[in-house]
Amino acid sequence: CGPTGGSSGGVRFARHDELTLGAAVSGFCRHFSLKRVNAVDVLPAYHVSGLMARVRCAATGGEHVAWDWKRLEAGETPTVVGGDWVISLVPTQLQRLLASRRMIAWLREFEIIFVGGGPVWPELADAAASARLRVALTYGMTETAAMVAAIRPEDFLAGARSWGAALPHAAVSVNADGVVTIAGESVFRGYWPETRPEREFTTEDLGRIDEHGQLHLLGRRDAVIITGGKKVHPAEVEAALRASGEFSDVVVMGVPDSEWGEAVVACYPENER
Repeated sequence: CGPTGGSSGGVRFARHDELTLGAAVSGFCRHFSLKRVNAVDVLPAYHVSGLMARVRCAATGGEHVAWDWKRLEAGETPTVVGGDWVISLVPTQLQRLLASRRMIAWLREFEIIFVGGGPVWPELADAAASARLRVALTYGMTETAAMVAAIRPEDFLAGARSWGAALPHAAVSVNADGVVTIAGESVFRGYWPETRPEREFTTEDLGRIDEHGQLHLLGRRDAVIITGGKKVHPAEVEAALRASGEFSDVVVMGVPDSEWGEAVVACYPENER
């Protein structure tokens, strides 16, 4: 089982087994043409990306190096020698490492730098590309045993900024309302203690698929703010605020308002006022 908070605020446990995890590893390796996965892992094992880093290494006979994020942020790095090494980061971690020339040089040693777990704002993506980092923007969740769509590093460096095409083990679709649905053998078996036979999962994410089959995420339907009768996607406002360079981190939400129905409010660290 893997814990997921979802949008409810309560912890639920998504049930996986050797078949769902095996399908996820197989599709991952085929998509990125990897026979053996060697990973430096700065995410905890209870995070699906941290869990799957361990599973991929074990399943392919690769090397797994668990490393404390605070040590890495402070400039302490494990040695990466030979082989196709990968690392998974959330966007804020990538942003902080990009502030150090030494850490940029270290990140260049990786075959793939997976970035997921949240929206990647354009300025961050462009900074990573300018630093010649082999980034793969990824999309997935606990319920799908991590990534089900990803852009390949060569496409990222060429200027593509989508979340890529579906991995071989998954089918990603978007309905008429823009809601993302995922089907495939890595879809979870249900929230413990329940079980579900379906191999399809409808997410709370909004997106579109372009004419090249690439997924573009637009936000979450459960986070849409209705203000003055207009729909506002918090992720778009957050991206615009981050682009200003004034905020290292920011969260946008809707709060009740007697005039507008909801007001758009941005929250950021106190020391950045």
